[in-house]
Amino acid sequence: MIGTRWAHVKPVGLPSATSADYDLRRVTLPRVHSLPEPGTGFAVTKESIMSSRRAVALVATVSLLLSAALAMATPQKITTLEGITEYRLDNGLTVLLCPDPSKPTLTVNATYLVGSRHEGYGETGMAHLLEHMLFKGTPDHPNIWKILQEHGARFNGSTWFDRTNYFETLPASPENLRFALELEADRMVNSTIAAADLASEFSVVRNEFEIGENDPMGVLSERVMSTAYLWHNYGKSTIGSREDIENVPVVALREFYEKYYQPDNCVLIVAGRFDETAALKDIDETFGAIPRPERELLPTYTWEPTQDGEREVTLRRVGDIQGLDVVYHVCAGPHPDYPAIAILADILDADQTGRLYQALIEPGLATRVSSQAMALHDPGVLEISVETGTDQDLEVVRTRLLETLDGLRSASFTEAEVERAKNARARRFESLINDSNRIGVVLSESAAMGDWRLMFFNRDRLARVTPADVQRVASHYLAPSNRTVGSFVPDKSPDRTEIPHTPDLNELLKDYEGGEAVAIGEAFDATYEAIEAHTQRGEIAPGIHYAFVPKQTRNARVNVVMNFHYGSLEALTGHRAAVQLAPAMLMRGTREHSRRQIQDAFDALKAQVRVGSTGGRRGRGGGAEPGTIPVSIECSRENLAPVLDLVGEILREPAFPADEFETLKRERITRLQAQMSEPMGLVMVELRRHLNPYPPEDFRSVPSLEEQLQQLEAATVDETAGLYRSLVGASHVEVAAVGDFDPNELRQSLSEHFGDWKSPAPYARIEQEYRPVAPEVIVLETPDKANALFALGQTIEIRDDDPDYPALFMANYILGANPSSRFMTRIRQKEGLSYGCGTMLQANSQDRVGAFLGFGMCAPQNAQRAMEAGLEEIQRFLDDGVDEQELADAKSGYAQQLEVGLANDASVASMLAEDLQLGRTLHFRARLRDRILALTPEEVRSALAAHVDPSALLRMRAGDFADSERETGTR
Repeated sequence: MIGTRWAHVKPVGLPSATSADYDLRRVTLPRVHSLPEPGTGFAVTKESIMSSRRAVALVATVSLLLSAALAMATPQKITTLEGITEYRLDNGLTVLLCPDPSKPTLTVNATYLVGSRHEGYGETGMAHLLEHMLFKGTPDHPNIWKILQEHGARFNGSTWFDRTNYFETLPASPENLRFALELEADRMVNSTIAAADLASEFSVVRNEFEIGENDPMGVLSERVMSTAYLWHNYGKSTIGSREDIENVPVVALREFYEKYYQPDNCVLIVAGRFDETAALKDIDETFGAIPRPERELLPTYTWEPTQDGEREVTLRRVGDIQGLDVVYHVCAGPHPDYPAIAILADILDADQTGRLYQALIEPGLATRVSSQAMALHDPGVLEISVETGTDQDLEVVRTRLLETLDGLRSASFTEAEVERAKNARARRFESLINDSNRIGVVLSESAAMGDWRLMFFNRDRLARVTPADVQRVASHYLAPSNRTVGSFVPDKSPDRTEIPHTPDLNELLKDYEGGEAVAIGEAFDATYEAIEAHTQRGEIAPGIHYAFVPKQTRNARVNVVMNFHYGSLEALTGHRAAVQLAPAMLMRGTREHSRRQIQDAFDALKAQVRVGSTGGRRGRGGGAEPGTIPVSIECSRENLAPVLDLVGEILREPAFPADEFETLKRERITRLQAQMSEPMGLVMVELRRHLNPYPPEDFRSVPSLEEQLQQLEAATVDETAGLYRSLVGASHVEVAAVGDFDPNELRQSLSEHFGDWKSPAPYARIEQEYRPVAPEVIVLETPDKANALFALGQTIEIRDDDPDYPALFMANYILGANPSSRFMTRIRQKEGLSYGCGTMLQANSQDRVGAFLGFGMCAPQNAQRAMEAGLEEIQRFLDDGVDEQELADAKSGYAQQLEVGLANDASVASMLAEDLQLGRTLHFRARLRDRILALTPEEVRSALAAHVDPSALLRMRAGDFADSERETGTR
């Protein structure tokens, strides 16, 4: 489950501003005038509510006839907007249906209009803690993690200021839809909320709290927000205080649950492939049987007073970077000023053209700037974050930052930068609206602001933002007296920022009709066999191989993946930093276009394009495999040709501008410095180093963080550009396309752009050698870090076409690679030692080199015990094996998860491209699937026993163990 602290995510599709006169001398926070929060009726005692819930539990277990008798009237249709239809049940439940037959999956999302904003004194973190508890089960669904995994679901929950949501994405079928609806209706009213479960979950949530405590910039953001808000709950982090998390009584948590988890406080969203009539019937039978609660749900009424002077907060913690955070109070998400504020945020941190980018990054004062305007139910904030290295004078950076922000109050904004920000947001919105798996979750954010239609309404208002609108909001909101960043400064004539009222949403949206509904694609089965039957393969030019799967998709979208291979072990040796930097430089400018112009062009084409960073095969370190330039494209059919024109220019005519190279180096150096005191970063690097025991001069070795930093600092633009131009061409390329496109046109375009681009030097794949690693115990001290990480590792001589690979895959899946795995059940669910834990199996497709890994995030004082619990589970698996039922459940979950994965066109394109290099078709993957589904319990146990030895595992942990031992009195 996600326990959000402060989300650094730019909102999509925001409202438009209107001109108005403002008194800039006084700034007051007006009171909210929005839709009343749901829930009407008479207040009753706790006993009567409990009695009502027990009655519901009984109703849920009797016959369908009785449920139908208790159900309310047929769902009432409220409105339809751009393919989404709203219904209302008599018990107050709001239902949104978003059908998309082109996706073989469906997503059910239950959003409760309760978040940290609704918490009272001593209740901080209660909404988030309750989110965790709803995965603990009900009498009818005692093991929610397991049953979701068995249905092949991707699922999660998240908590934010104004809402809590739960969602699951499953293979589309009437049975799975009914299952998801029954589950969500059941845990709406019948969740156990037992003291024993709460006791085990305390440590898990506390561990999640500690993970956030390891991020200095995240903690700084919390401190700034708590200083900016004196009374409103937006000043409290969603995850809550440690003391409230640890001490909340179970009776208080249950009262909170019974108050807010009711149908009249819930928005149910169903998106994907389903029959609307059948879905409404199922919703009426499952949720309609729940009565409207007999309580009045009062709206929150705390109002943040007008800030009357600049505020300051200083955070002092261990770290390897410096940072600044600035917050200004702004209006609520539905207010007409909000879109211009959102555009202002984008203008501040845009690459190259951004006002803060030019003021701080170009002169080398900072390595990262970000800006976001939070779209919330009540007045929120505009937050600006800056990171810089320890070699900078932070006071100089602070002065430049505040001078730039103060100057914006009288600055003018150009049409070009406003249009650029609008185009980028329009492109992100289009990508969102075309993905029915994501739209349900994002609709919940608009619902939390007051009405789901705001997602579309705000998109339209954003399109009307002008430079004058941006200048007006900058002048009004960016007052020094309205910000929190530095020390308090007395001011006899404070410049106070008035925050306007939130509009009446009923009046605002009563005549809104939205735009045209998006085009719906064809139904397409997500199986290896169906995809293979539609796949066209061939060779465009010598060395350029393709695999095409043309089909109609939602809004005519297409995904393209290309992998360009270059170099050899000999050619790349000695150029490790250049190999990492060269692909990252490609999108930073060509001979004809700057980095900003490239991004503007892709935004105008509403295309998601990655060159040199994602979309190709993954190396053992998690990035693109050395010697591979990956390219990934997502765009519309009509824009594919111009997108490929620009991609061809990026690959064939990179400029390697010196200023961009230095900026990239600073970014990478700062990132490495940040990892040097982080448990997770240290463990991941050290584990890879020990499991790849090559000599330091071998390109296949893994350097330490200090060595990586030295190599990066020594890298030059001439070396990087020279390496690229001497090795890279199109003599060894795989291209895969899935979606709405013309195969003949795509072949012609690829031939024109890359057919004559020959590689200047031979390509030879870098082969890996199996090298056994001796067991060792390694402890890494990271002072002042509240979270720790343990890891286990062993090299394995195996390839993914070996006879025992399927059984080893399933052993790993059961042991630690699914949400109801033995690691999760033991270490998290039962003992509450870890927020996240599991195992991983790595197996190469060409070399007999692999690894088995185990890991867990935990408090430092729990790290040794959590590791021991993991080792005990591995040994128990080897001793006792698995029974038929556990294996059958795992097979079912694996098969359905596979179906969900195959519904993602980008993933399928990446898979097809990888198979082209391997000389495989999807028949290989189908045979592997069938072999996995035919496994016996003994085959699974024997495979793990043949390859994994607990006594041979490398054991590593990182954290502040000295401090934790002092606290517990141990050593």
